[in-house]
Amino acid sequence: MVTEFTKNLLDWNQDKNTRVMPWKGESDPYRIWLSEIILQQTRVQQGLAYYNRFITVFPTITDLANAPEQEIFKYWEGLGYYSRCRNLISTARKIAFEHDGHFPSTYETILELPGVGPYTAAAIASFAFQLPHAVVDGNVERVLARYFGLNTPTGSAAAKKLFKELAGNLLDKSSPGLFNQAIMDFGATICKPQNPLCDECVQAADCLAFQNGWTRTLPVKLAAPVRKRRWFTYFIIDAGNNETWIRRRIEKDIWRDLYEFVLLESGQFIPQEDLASSSFLQGQFGNQPFQINYTSPPFKQTLTHQLITGSFVHLSPVPGEIEGYHRVARSALKQFPFPRVIANYLNSLPDF
Repeated sequence: MVTEFTKNLLDWNQDKNTRVMPWKGESDPYRIWLSEIILQQTRVQQGLAYYNRFITVFPTITDLANAPEQEIFKYWEGLGYYSRCRNLISTARKIAFEHDGHFPSTYETILELPGVGPYTAAAIASFAFQLPHAVVDGNVERVLARYFGLNTPTGSAAAKKLFKELAGNLLDKSSPGLFNQAIMDFGATICKPQNPLCDECVQAADCLAFQNGWTRTLPVKLAAPVRKRRWFTYFIIDAGNNETWIRRRIEKDIWRDLYEFVLLESGQFIPQEDLASSSFLQGQFGNQPFQINYTSPPFKQTLTHQLITGSFVHLSPVPGEIEGYHRVARSALKQFPFPRVIANYLNSLPDF
């Protein structure tokens, strides 16, 4: 039985939904999976350009599986949450090499893929294979919380269970992909986080938040965690022959598999006048002479749980080797994937 909510939603979708995105109506599971992985923790406006680039450069999952990791990370540069990119590579290779390029076609087998959770599995299952699984993202949670007047904090285990059950009960099982796209579009364009268009809402007559003036307070969100602050000083060292030193981050920390210059992490910002006498530089270079040519102003990058402040110090000349780092030509730096804070600095240089 189709509920009144579902009927109103599908009528709205047919008559008034004008939201356009390149993956809407897509049935290719590779493209659906790619778009969903890119859009995890990413705004649609930002993710669009990345999706289009990936589809152009890697038109099939086999193309993606065969690409060098460094190239894939470079195309991902700036999207953040780089574990997504590692999972993207793992999944592409698993499907290409273990499943002969054929995407799994059941919810349970899709859910087993690296980096795929219940939401992404439901999206792929319903859009590509028309399986009756409801998607629950932030847009869906907002619509359901307001419509049913729910104050269970989103993100909690209780909320996840509740929203999944409600969405499943509302799902039009004859057209699950259509319903899922419609409710997400409805949340993005009508039941918006700020200034929802209640006067245009086809659900307003039965929406408890609208009837009781709760639209500004629902959904209830868990308190945001306090961000840890970290200070990174990067040394861009003249190694001669227009080369400098970089390394790949391999520790289980932020930005694993990305590249960086010689790094000093400290508990606070280090002024330029204190750098030359720092124990770090003395330990790195000992009695070798060096000169600080330039220190940048701070560059910041905000992560979900951390706030990174980076500064960039240009040194010359430093002969010899630096343990853990390797030389690269400055002209080749564009080939390497860097964290956004480094990429933003390099892009600010006139000769980069």
